[in-house]
Amino acid sequence: MQPSMDSVAFRAVTEPFRRELQLHCYRLLGSLQDAEDAVQDTLVAAWNGVAGFQGRSSLRTWLYRIATNQCLNARRSASRRPAKAWDVPNVDPPEPTRLGEAVWLEPYPDALLAETGEGLGPEARYGRRESIALAFVTALQALPPRQTAVLVLRDVVGFEASEVADMMDTTVESANSSLKRARARMQELQTSTDEPVPEAGSAVERAIVARFVAAWESADLDGLVAVLTDDVLMAMPPMPFEYQGRDVVASFCARMFAAGRRIELVPTRANGQPAFGAYVRTSGGGHGLGVYVLALRGQRICALVRFESSLLPKFGLPRSQE
Repeated sequence: MQPSMDSVAFRAVTEPFRRELQLHCYRLLGSLQDAEDAVQDTLVAAWNGVAGFQGRSSLRTWLYRIATNQCLNARRSASRRPAKAWDVPNVDPPEPTRLGEAVWLEPYPDALLAETGEGLGPEARYGRRESIALAFVTALQALPPRQTAVLVLRDVVGFEASEVADMMDTTVESANSSLKRARARMQELQTSTDEPVPEAGSAVERAIVARFVAAWESADLDGLVAVLTDDVLMAMPPMPFEYQGRDVVASFCARMFAAGRRIELVPTRANGQPAFGAYVRTSGGGHGLGVYVLALRGQRICALVRFESSLLPKFGLPRSQE
């Protein structure tokens, strides 16, 4: 890359990396909007720093360095999206099991994943599907910022230890120490199970999804409970309320169903998982309720996460239906 290049040439050489940088920033930040902002800031910083780029690393590595530091700055910022109060009319929720901390969490549309050509390096330990799953991204948010960055750069993107140390302006020993702590913490945060995750688009996945849709759209509580795991998790960022366990999730859903609203689900996909645009049925059509993302294990649903309706356009879905 020549320091004297014009803006058109700069866009031409950096554009092929935009989508994978966005996915990288999303893993670090947990928010699609924050990731988009971080990538934009990365490209501005790269353009401003072209004269200082001396080709000691590849262009891709240099961009990852800038993007990672943009994300670290964002993670340290006090301006991240705050928790939101309960706002579902005519529903008094049960006492939550706990209050989630990653209230800024957002789903990542599979349509964007299809446009991302990630070149994983020799150090990668996680496959593409596992490293974009909502549970994995959520767990990353619980790590200290630098540990998150080191783990993603090493175990997801697959950079070598010396490259990561250079990106983080630290020693290889320090980077490896952070990685060791991050790996240990991720093991604590992630559920260990022998039950497989159904393949995307498989007959098993389709059958589970069909049972969920039928139960949810008809407010069939027994049918819904039958398709949930014993330890199912329900979360609703940016509202911090989380419910863990089939009984408490059933209690929550019973109150939702009792409110008399009937929901229509429009299929989509997020984070490599089944997802839906949800609409409250009205006489004039449908009012956008949010985006639901399911996590599956074995032949049942182990997590249901509901996101705000403002995210519907990110999935090519309308805010309301006619």
